[in-house]
Amino acid sequence: MKESKERKRLIVIGGGFAGLNLIFGLKHAPIDILLIDKRNHHLFQPLLYQVATATLSPRDICTSFRELCAKQKNTTVLMGEVVSIDKDQKKVILGNGDTFSFDYLAIGVGSKHSYFGNDKWESLAPGIKTITDALQIREHLLSSFEKAERLNSITETHKYLTFVIVGGGPTGVEFAGSIAELIKKTMHENFRNIKTEKSKVFLIEAFDRILPPFHPKLSERTKLDLEKLGVTVLTNHAVTDITEDGVKLGNLFIESKNVIWAAGNSIPSIVKTLNTEQDKQGRVIVEKDLSIPNHPNIFVLGDAAHFKSKKGTPLPGVATVAVQQGKFLASLLKEEVKKNRVPKHRHIGFKYFDKGNLATIGTGKAVGNIGKFKFTGYFAWLIWAVVHIAYLIGFRNRLSVMLEWTMHYLTDARSSRIIHQTIDEKLPKRETW
Repeated sequence: MKESKERKRLIVIGGGFAGLNLIFGLKHAPIDILLIDKRNHHLFQPLLYQVATATLSPRDICTSFRELCAKQKNTTVLMGEVVSIDKDQKKVILGNGDTFSFDYLAIGVGSKHSYFGNDKWESLAPGIKTITDALQIREHLLSSFEKAERLNSITETHKYLTFVIVGGGPTGVEFAGSIAELIKKTMHENFRNIKTEKSKVFLIEAFDRILPPFHPKLSERTKLDLEKLGVTVLTNHAVTDITEDGVKLGNLFIESKNVIWAAGNSIPSIVKTLNTEQDKQGRVIVEKDLSIPNHPNIFVLGDAAHFKSKKGTPLPGVATVAVQQGKFLASLLKEEVKKNRVPKHRHIGFKYFDKGNLATIGTGKAVGNIGKFKFTGYFAWLIWAVVHIAYLIGFRNRLSVMLEWTMHYLTDARSSRIIHQTIDEKLPKRETW
């Protein structure tokens, strides 16, 4: 990237919703931008579970950063991992030793899985934050049916046909509904030795209801809809242990070879190098303009930021928050670099417009609320679909997802049921077919 004494330099760490909306908002601003990300693509995380359950393929929800920024001449893309930030010297250091200086720094690194101190569970109950996570879960889920088909023991087959999702938030609910539909509708005629419709799906939540951020009536409706799909919803149940054979919930043990973690998030450790105040989840406590205390040129956005709402609670780690914060910061920096003065945005601060909550339960079923208005069923599902299509980046992705959803709605088919690896050959031999 060309260095200029006149033009300010902005480094953006992370190309998620916040980072990209910041960059796009500065397209015509007199500022040089360097986007640094561990991966070479933007990922639409809200639909990752559909890759994991074979509804969509990775290309449907991923777009190359270089393609997205190709026509934005003030932006350079670099694939790499920032391991340290020197806020006083205004430098970032990458894992290979590269060092880059900045005038402004925006950190939008998102979040990662949190096992609440039980990191040994990660290999037994994978979470879903990346395409790699989604593909590994998909391989595991589909392979479980193949393994069950080869077994003669009902006891052993049961373990492979039991699916446990830990965490009753939107991700957990959507996972549970999608797996239930995969079992009941898509795969029920695909096997000869097993009856996939006899599979069991459990959704575990430590709170007293699923979808805690939603209105209690919507939580109850979601529970009823999930149960109609065959999902067993267990609230007020905290996971006490996870083993290779299943999940322990106090005195209750659920045998399963398929456990998915959707219960908690933490923030990547890179934010610790800022040496500024963080909350219990590791989010950086930011000022009203999203900057960190005493450093008005360093900003934290999205999941990694602790920004208090009007209610006094931190804003949730959802796409709408990240998008709005990215656009806010772009507007702030554009005025600052063009007019070389402190813009009014600094004094007013970031204002979040709450567009409500949405969660899909299955095809034609969803719940949502916008302000005081609550909606469920098919209407809510249509709103959910339109909103997610709108937030996808790129025309090709929008068209592809629309076509896949249409085919899935009409036929219950899933086009991405491909297993790339061979299954474990140590299973007991099946003597007959």
